[in-house]
Amino acid sequence: MSAAPLFISIPLALLLIVLAAAAGMMAARGRAGSLQRTDRLGVHTPAAIASDEAFSLANKVAAPVSGGAAVVAGVVAVLVVVLPVPTAATIVIALVGLAGSLALLMAAGVLGDRAARQVPIPARRPGSAETGCSGCACGGGGCAGILRTNPAAAAGSA
Repeated sequence: MSAAPLFISIPLALLLIVLAAAAGMMAARGRAGSLQRTDRLGVHTPAAIASDEAFSLANKVAAPVSGGAAVVAGVVAVLVVVLPVPTAATIVIALVGLAGSLALLMAAGVLGDRAARQVPIPARRPGSAETGCSGCACGGGGCAGILRTNPAAAAGSA
């Protein structure tokens, strides 16, 4: 039984290392709160990018799971290069590790999105602060206090 050739195992390992680095960076910056909504990394669901607070919370919640994805991808990358298994087994190990890491990243996104949906987001005012809504001159009162997360208040029935 011979080990997989390096021209197969090295590219697979590099793919997993790139994934591990991205997931690890997302986990570290998400936990620290240094991700911005304009960055490419992080949870970017509509609920998460609705406000800075929602984005920060979504990425803090997703950080441990994305860190786990980074560990899985890194360990599998090492295994792909080090284990003396046939080519087919090397490819299967790499694909299982890739699928597992991507599944963890998707789970991190779902958890982050659920957390972001709990953050109330103030509704945008249709007009400026001086004129209020459509020129009714309510200013900071009236519809300005309606939250988007309360559909009854937005419909005017609350």
